[in-house]
Amino acid sequence: MKAGATTTGPKSAGGLVPGDKDGPERFEKSLGEWLLAEGKLDAAGLERAFRLRGESGERLDVILTKLGMITEGDMAGILALRLHMPLVRAGDYPDEPVLDQEVSARFLRETRIVPLADTPEGLVLAMADPLDSYAMRAMELIAAKPVIPRVGIPAEVESAIERIYGGAPATIGEIVDDSGGTDDEGTVEDIERLRDLASEAPVIRLVNLLISRAVEARASDIHIEPFENRLRVRYRIDGVLQEVEAPPNRFRAAVISRVKLMAKLNIAERRLPQDGRVKLAIRGKDIDLRVSTVPAMYGESVVLRVLDKGEVFDLLALGFDDETLAGFREVLKRPHGIVLVTGPTGSGKTTTLYASLLELNTPEKKILTVEDPIEYQLDGVNQIQVKPQIGLTFANILRSILRQDPDIIMIGEIRDLETAEIAVQAALTGHVVLSTVHTNNAASTITRLLDMGVEDYLLTSTVNSFIAQRLVRTLCTECREPYQAMPELIEQMGLEGYADNGPITLYRAKGCPACNGTGYLGRTSILEMLVMSDPIRRLVLTRTEAHQIQRAASEHGMRTMYEDGVNKALAGITTMEEVLRATRIV
Repeated sequence: MKAGATTTGPKSAGGLVPGDKDGPERFEKSLGEWLLAEGKLDAAGLERAFRLRGESGERLDVILTKLGMITEGDMAGILALRLHMPLVRAGDYPDEPVLDQEVSARFLRETRIVPLADTPEGLVLAMADPLDSYAMRAMELIAAKPVIPRVGIPAEVESAIERIYGGAPATIGEIVDDSGGTDDEGTVEDIERLRDLASEAPVIRLVNLLISRAVEARASDIHIEPFENRLRVRYRIDGVLQEVEAPPNRFRAAVISRVKLMAKLNIAERRLPQDGRVKLAIRGKDIDLRVSTVPAMYGESVVLRVLDKGEVFDLLALGFDDETLAGFREVLKRPHGIVLVTGPTGSGKTTTLYASLLELNTPEKKILTVEDPIEYQLDGVNQIQVKPQIGLTFANILRSILRQDPDIIMIGEIRDLETAEIAVQAALTGHVVLSTVHTNNAASTITRLLDMGVEDYLLTSTVNSFIAQRLVRTLCTECREPYQAMPELIEQMGLEGYADNGPITLYRAKGCPACNGTGYLGRTSILEMLVMSDPIRRLVLTRTEAHQIQRAASEHGMRTMYEDGVNKALAGITTMEEVLRATRIV
């Protein structure tokens, strides 16, 4: 390495020198103070980010982008400003690789670096993480000259790496053209032939492209569905299914078999449902795929649930406002009792439970969970997977774990009277129990448990609170469009009480490149919390109907899901259309 190489690169990174362990901490503190001063964050948001930083060990800027407080593009601009580095634009990336023979594409993908130019002054780099001193030192050794770091937007850096160094076609059409055709029309019966097809390079690249595109699009699920004359692929993005480009029908059997091989499933068994998991690293993130297959008329329907292992679980980020969060934390602090999160499938119940567990997770507490399936692995939490095929059911596990001396128990779902009774007994013996129930609102959970056979006096003495929730799409802040609500709309939506202070401003989705033209980016919760107070207990003991309990809870100060949604719509977080879509069944 040339003299001065170490000082030229890292010192251009805002004075952060590799090996200086306090440098990043000083920068994060300075960054936090600047974000507050510029109004990019409020004090509560910054405090929450620092708290999560301490729990996860990740840097402040990474936490902020994961929480959605700041977009990747905005954070890149902020880092460029704070580190006194140029921001690399999309047109600045070269058409041909720089240092093609000296550096591997794999290293560039792992470090998310793109060499821009090899100049006499040094090697110019676009870096998704300009504070990565290890990567800068490695590039100095490779180039034998100083490096000149610049800040790149992570998505653009990764896209440039694939374009310049990937060596793989960027579209399904290109992969199909390269494959030279196949005799497989989706009806291959020979298992060995099918295994060979699923292991061929074009099929592997097709499946990898489908998965990587889903991760880039922030999809929560990938649906691969065979029909008579075509294979359909859809991504569920922000709760809505969107059809995307799919491989030709002749690749149907090979693509489905490839997914099954990745999940270690039996490709010869196509008559019964199967479940498996796949672990991958995509865009520098560890991703778990939960794979489910079921037999359909024209083959096997496959759904892959995309689970980001780096996801941050935080109650405020999930949609709890300050008032509801304060009440919920008060309930969680109680030494015993049951807290139930309710809602239909896909309403974020498990995510809320995980965030609650992380709030409670301290060295003084022993936490055990019983789940089917385990979606995310939580550090410091003992998680147990239900396996009904060998008799390991919710009820059987719960009987055993009460002898494990737990303080807190999380039950994935209360499905029957036996599980409900064990949860009640655990609460009566001094444990905190968290679980979910499939009901439409908070009050109907009471009647659901009574219908299961839980005694009313046990219900009133053990349940502390019910949280009912739905997920709504959040508006893209880059393009959301304000409008003044018409009197007819105000009357139709029951917003008269909000019009006392003047005209009501709502927001509509417009669409821009940042949100792929949808007008929405991400999701948040709208929720209601019913606390088991004395008035509610009296109603439960008299077997009052759910709608009367709901009305009484509202009269005693409970904010309904609809009201929470209206508040979020007025704040420009979501639209009234989304609120109505999520709450119309309540």
